Amino acid sequence: MQSNFETIDFLALDGFKCNLKHYLQNQPSKCPVLLVHGAGVRADIFCPPTEMNLVETLAKEGYDVWLENWRGSIEFPPNKWDLDQVAKFDHPAAVKKVLELSGASEIKAIIHCQGSTSFMISVVLGLVPEVTTIISNAVSLHPIVPRFSVFKSRFLVPIVSRFFEYISPKWGNVAPDFKSKLMRLMVLLTHPEKDTKVGKFVSFTYGSGFPALWLLENLDEKTMKWIEEEFAEVPISFFEHIGQCIKQGVLVPNEPGISTYAPQHHQFSPRIVLFGGIRNLCFLPQSQQATFDYLEKCQPGKHKLYLLDDYSHLDVFLGKTSNKDVFPLMIDELNKN
Repeated sequence: MQSNFETIDFLALDGFKCNLKHYLQNQPSKCPVLLVHGAGVRADIFCPPTEMNLVETLAKEGYDVWLENWRGSIEFPPNKWDLDQVAKFDHPAAVKKVLELSGASEIKAIIHCQGSTSFMISVVLGLVPEVTTIISNAVSLHPIVPRFSVFKSRFLVPIVSRFFEYISPKWGNVAPDFKSKLMRLMVLLTHPEKDTKVGKFVSFTYGSGFPALWLLENLDEKTMKWIEEEFAEVPISFFEHIGQCIKQGVLVPNEPGISTYAPQHHQFSPRIVLFGGIRNLCFLPQSQQATFDYLEKCQPGKHKLYLLDDYSHLDVFLGKTSNKDVFPLMIDELNKN
């Protein structure tokens, strides 16, 4: 992480030690914005070495920028987690810490992938009432994936769980033992795309494309190299939970209780703006379309959907021209009252 950040530790509500990265700038003129990363990465994922990344764009616009490292961050030792834990314990504590340190009474949030799914659970459960605007990328309440990803979820994850507690895309470069070396060989044999070895392992782990999480033409060489250090362990416990959700077509709890995190006629306090890449082969664009359709039934006209023709999953943030194609749309939505 760049030197113009300060790191503030905070405890999740169950005692897990997380942290916030606060972008240092002179007297921001607008409210705090909390950025929430996905699974098996860290807060740095919003800080690629592009011409103008999202953090810099938000700061230039006057926002007070905070990045959350929740328990799924690769900054922490590998640990078993599911979406329920993150939603109930991590995000509410992070929001309260930002409010405490900034002195603000409300914040906005930009949430991505499993940071998005878990944060949306927090919203549905009423645990983050201080958040007034949410920009969600890739997936939120309705995880819809390619057919091969459905197959992997239903049949391969139970097999892999017998041998691994975690999977790490960094094995693309260095596999530590015989079984991870075998998986690495399988990935390299089945992924012919001109990506890095870590990039190929990312696609194998999280999607069904070649590649799955970005369009290669959207990334410059410097960013592709940088990505190799930004993915590490993700627990099988997460894949087991999201697998249940994929099977139902909607987020559901990992343990018996309420039947869905998308209840009928739910009244959402924040305004929710959904982004999705048309060419996303991790979570299909139908994911965000389904959530938008649901939100429209709950609160017609309140929320908004953007489907981006020339983007996939993470390149929404990492793309070499995201600062021209995507970020102005996000800024415009954040600026609305």
